[in-house]
Amino acid sequence: MESVSDKNYIEQVSVECVILGYQNRQLKVLVPKLSFKGDFWGLPGGFVYQDEDTDDAARRILYARTGIRDVYLEQFQVMGKADRNSRAFLDRMLELNADLFNNPLAEGEPSRRDYDWFTRRFISIGYYALVDMNQVVSQKTDLDASIEWYPIQELPQMIMDHNQIVKNALKTLRLTLDQKLTAFHMLPETFTMQEIQDLYEAIFDKRFAQNNFPKRILRLNALERLEKKYTGAANKAPYLYRLDKKRYNQLLSEDLFAE
Repeated sequence: MESVSDKNYIEQVSVECVILGYQNRQLKVLVPKLSFKGDFWGLPGGFVYQDEDTDDAARRILYARTGIRDVYLEQFQVMGKADRNSRAFLDRMLELNADLFNNPLAEGEPSRRDYDWFTRRFISIGYYALVDMNQVVSQKTDLDASIEWYPIQELPQMIMDHNQIVKNALKTLRLTLDQKLTAFHMLPETFTMQEIQDLYEAIFDKRFAQNNFPKRILRLNALERLEKKYTGAANKAPYLYRLDKKRYNQLLSEDLFAE
C-alpha cells in the first residue's frame, strides 16, 4: 500500500468538512467512526493535492462521503493554532490497537514515515456543506467502522478539535442564514412555511413566534408560492413554496453577498 507521505499532497494542510442535514425537526451532522479499538469519531476530511484547489479538494471529499455533487459548500474557518496536531489521538489509537500493528514506529518503515507525517502541526481549512438528507447515500472508507447522522446536540466526543469545528460551523450558518438563503438547501424542492419554521428552529435551537415568522421569510423576497398542499381539508391546506432560482441568483450577484 502506498504511504500517504509519498503521495502528492501539500504537506501540513488538511480539509475538514461539517456535513449538515435536516430530518425530523433535527439538525444533523454526518460523522464516521474509525474501525479501531476505542471510540474514535472524526469529521470527514482529507488532504489537498499539489495541483488541486482547496474548494475542489472539499468537493472531492464530500462526493466520496455523500455520493452527490450538487452540494452547497462554504469555507468558514482556518484552524491554525500552533499546537494543533494529531499526536495525542494517534498515540492513544496505537496503544489500544498494538495487536494490529507490527512495530509501526520502527525507523525507516512506511508506517513510521506516515506517523511522522500525520503528527506534524496541520493547518486545516474548515468547510460546511448543506445537503438534502434524502439524496445522500453515506459512504464509508476503508478506515471506517460506520458513518452515521447524529443530532447536532448529541454528537459523540470527536478527535482533536472536531467538536469545536462543528460549533464554529453552526455559528457561521446562523449568522448568514437569511443573508445567503442557505437553509433552503436542506429542504426538498417544495416545502410549506411550517417546514421552513421547523428548520429555522432546529438551526437556532429555539422557538419563533408563529405569527411573525412568515413575515421574516417573505421579506427575503426569494420564494415562489405554489398551489396549496392537499391535506384533506382544503380550507386549512397550507401553501407550498420553492426557492425562486432567478431571484436567488440575482441576490448572489448583488453586494448583499459580497465578502
